[in-house]
Amino acid sequence: MSLELTHYPTLAKGLTPDQLRKLPQDKLKTLSDELRQYLLTCVSQTSGHFASGLGTVELTVALHYVYNTPFDRVIWDVGHQAYPHKIITGRADKMQTIRQKNGLHPFPWPGESEYDTFAVGHSSTSISAALGMAVAAEKEGLGRKVVSVIGDGAMTAGMAFEAMNHAGDIKKDMVVVLNDNEMSISENVGALNSHLARLLTGNFFNKMRDGGKKLLSNVPPIKEFASRAEEHLKGMVVPGTIFEELGFNYIGPIDGHDVNTVVDTLRNMRNFSGPQLLHVVTRKGKGYPQAEKDPIKFHAVPKFNPADDALPASKATSPTFSAIFGQWLCDMAEQDPKLMAITPAMREGSGMVAFSQQYPAQYSDVAIAEQHAVTYAAGLAKEGINAVVAIYSTFLQRAYDQLIHDVALQELPVLFAVDRAGIVGADGQTHQGAFDLAFLRCIPNMIIMAPADEDECRQMLYTGHKAKMPAAVRYPRGAGKGIIPTTEMHELELGKARKLRDGQKVAILSFGTLLPYAEQAAEQLNATLVDMRFVKPLDGEMIDTLCTDHALLVTLEDGCIAGGAGAGVVEYLQQQKRLVHTLQLGLPDRFIEQGTQEQMYTQLELDGNGIVRQIEAYLAR
Repeated sequence: MSLELTHYPTLAKGLTPDQLRKLPQDKLKTLSDELRQYLLTCVSQTSGHFASGLGTVELTVALHYVYNTPFDRVIWDVGHQAYPHKIITGRADKMQTIRQKNGLHPFPWPGESEYDTFAVGHSSTSISAALGMAVAAEKEGLGRKVVSVIGDGAMTAGMAFEAMNHAGDIKKDMVVVLNDNEMSISENVGALNSHLARLLTGNFFNKMRDGGKKLLSNVPPIKEFASRAEEHLKGMVVPGTIFEELGFNYIGPIDGHDVNTVVDTLRNMRNFSGPQLLHVVTRKGKGYPQAEKDPIKFHAVPKFNPADDALPASKATSPTFSAIFGQWLCDMAEQDPKLMAITPAMREGSGMVAFSQQYPAQYSDVAIAEQHAVTYAAGLAKEGINAVVAIYSTFLQRAYDQLIHDVALQELPVLFAVDRAGIVGADGQTHQGAFDLAFLRCIPNMIIMAPADEDECRQMLYTGHKAKMPAAVRYPRGAGKGIIPTTEMHELELGKARKLRDGQKVAILSFGTLLPYAEQAAEQLNATLVDMRFVKPLDGEMIDTLCTDHALLVTLEDGCIAGGAGAGVVEYLQQQKRLVHTLQLGLPDRFIEQGTQEQMYTQLELDGNGIVRQIEAYLAR
């Protein structure tokens, strides 16, 4: 798919920021309309993050129009909304490759473009990064400007307020744009606030304010009164008092879909001193009625026909692991009134929609606040509540201190349902669940389980829920072998593996859902196959037995080799002073790039044929 200039004549003249800044301002609305249509065309044909980008079209255009990017720094938070940014920074003709193997990265990525000033993907990092850049810019002395763009959801995380607190203290020149897509502006209110924003950023107001402060600087009582008067005047008409208290000059809210208002406001703010916050109100999914109506469903989309009223139905023939977890929650809540399930703003992704509707009193969404989620669960567990934290592997990393200090140290019975473990596919380096086995395994008092299929997942969740200590069940994105759980829930014996096949010479110890590939390899090699089930505690008795009549033990896991489940097996063998050849198969010591799960398993030689090749190569050596 290439950009057809005849369909987007104005956009075609602004496909880089240098070109964009040469356009007259009265052309920006037309360019924004074309950019939104081009985004719709691209994503409908390729899949990807969608609704967020539709909502930030005008803001993106205004930022690159006013600021001298890439010399001036614009840092996007998370990056779901950065597709329009990619399009007008020289990557329009590559948009059909986004989120695909060897294609455009799904998030801003400095290795891809000089306009991507900071690698993002996780929430609430932009203000901290921007403040660091602002300090560096001041030391550099070249007049570089720094802007952070953060959404109202990302602003709920403590890290954002930690950064603002610091910025307000050291008072470096920077602008934070708060992209608020949760409230709508009526036409009248939008006009009023646009006028107010222009007034508050205009030369007259700021000269009057600064001049008044200088005039009254030697009269402390009057100075304090003037400062309070200004604060209360603004507080009466704009919801910015909290930001003012943190040391930011608050401007807004303004209509984020009025590109000229956004340009005028940013232009006024560009040379302000100290930390500034511009509150921009947008509509997620703007310009595509289906996405406006259901922005959650259209947050990330498969390929679809824009003319249809709905997204195509899923082709999955079996429930995903997330759905298995969601059903388990509902079944468990029926039995256990003390169950409380917690999510850090991932209700849909974690399969918790039905549970939240059926058991609202037992459900907590704590917003994008992973650290709080874990310590909140610890507090619940301390008082006898059976807490379950549903969290993606890549996001559990953000609460590591809380996991160690607040849960494991106190041996509190919190169950972690670790979703998206292992290779996740198109979201790439920032979202691969590569590290959970390694960083969980070294923590005392933890039970760590890796189910091979859907039924094992259900039984392990039950086992972890019944355990009187911290426990984690880690499972991948998508569906597994299609084994629909039908058996009654029962507790598994802790640390006990199951042997699936007897063979000769080679024993494959499989941890998790790579088991189907392990089965293929075991058949080809006539190898013994064991579903290990537990990463911690390990089944030492099983390992001892395998050592007696096998020349090679092969560990297999969908996680990093360094410190992972296989490393645990090697450590056990050393402790037992057993001399046996071992081969650890898993994710190599690098950040794994984007691509479908199947593509990456093949590339990393973790599919059936790849496992055979790696074992044969080891035996040949």
